[in-house]
Amino acid sequence: MSSHSRPALAVIGGSGFYDFFDNDATTVEVETPYGSPSAAIAVGEVEGRPVAFLPRHGKNHEYAPHTLPYRANLWALRSLGARRIFAPCAVGGLRADWGPGTVAVPDQLVDRTSGRPQTYFDGGGIHVSFADPYCDELRAAALEAETDSLPMMHSATMVVVEGPRFSTRAESRWFAAQGWELVNMTGHPEAVLARELEMCYAAVALVTDLDAGLEEGGGVHAADVFAEFKRNLAPFKELIRRAVGAVDGTETCERCRVHAGVSLPFELP
Repeated sequence: MSSHSRPALAVIGGSGFYDFFDNDATTVEVETPYGSPSAAIAVGEVEGRPVAFLPRHGKNHEYAPHTLPYRANLWALRSLGARRIFAPCAVGGLRADWGPGTVAVPDQLVDRTSGRPQTYFDGGGIHVSFADPYCDELRAAALEAETDSLPMMHSATMVVVEGPRFSTRAESRWFAAQGWELVNMTGHPEAVLARELEMCYAAVALVTDLDAGLEEGGGVHAADVFAEFKRNLAPFKELIRRAVGAVDGTETCERCRVHAGVSLPFELP
């Protein structure tokens, strides 16, 4: 890949979001010290900028949330040149007034996963600042991309659960009682791995269902989630394209540079 086409911006597509480019794109196979990413990475143009796209779950949804090669995915994107990442994802709503079709740009994350490799630094006393898990500059670009077709919430706390099962009603009510607005299965460790690699990262969440504790009936069903995501996919993709176009700059922002003055055990890709 020539230096002028190296994609400083990237998009990681969630459930149902398996492609991004309308025009011709180059497919790049990348191997990492952590194995292969979820799929080959497509590199195309958005608003005249080279952008990398990776389907989080694979081209055919081969990977469940707890089996995703998170470390390989982020490493592969950085090795291609990515420094700023938008991460569109499907989420359950924990507020009755944030129904399906609502878009939220989270500003906080709660980790309720277990057993997932969630760091590149297994030794050496490396600790990263993660008080604010999402990049302010990318969040601002996503908010600037707001359209009339999808109502947008400008802040939210997203709790990330292990999956692949959905929450019980009791769990869902507990999450809501904490004041958390969204529930998701893939936002962690993706966000912290991006931070460890000094990449700006922002989740952009599309509500596909009200979580089990907020409605009666049979609870959340995967088929309904995919159907709702598909129904809103075209305007959601357009929102992400607009967000990419609204990004000011292609380098990691100062707040997401977390290794200043620290000696790392290896060189970042």
